[in-house]
Amino acid sequence: MVAIRETDQGVTFAVKVHPRAKKDAITGEIGDAIKLSLTTPPTEGRANEACIEFLAKLLKVPRSSVTIASGLSSRNKVIRISGVTGDYVRDRLRA
Repeated sequence: MVAIRETDQGVTFAVKVHPRAKKDAITGEIGDAIKLSLTTPPTEGRANEACIEFLAKLLKVPRSSVTIASGLSSRNKVIRISGVTGDYVRDRLRA
């Protein structure tokens, strides 16, 4: 089960990014993190940008609402979504 936390700054949850995948998709869970496959390579921050763009579209929020709170140079990241509730994020991730 993915741990989704609500803070004053927004909702946070963990993801493990797998770059250079065949398609952009959520492919499961690893521990308390979402396994996120992205087609982009992890060079020059392109995988980070693809991660933000993918999650913004999935959660139907502006790109400016999605930030990487930690893990910019790691496959393990903490994502922060502002302007939504934890229940909304849970529902959208399940859909």
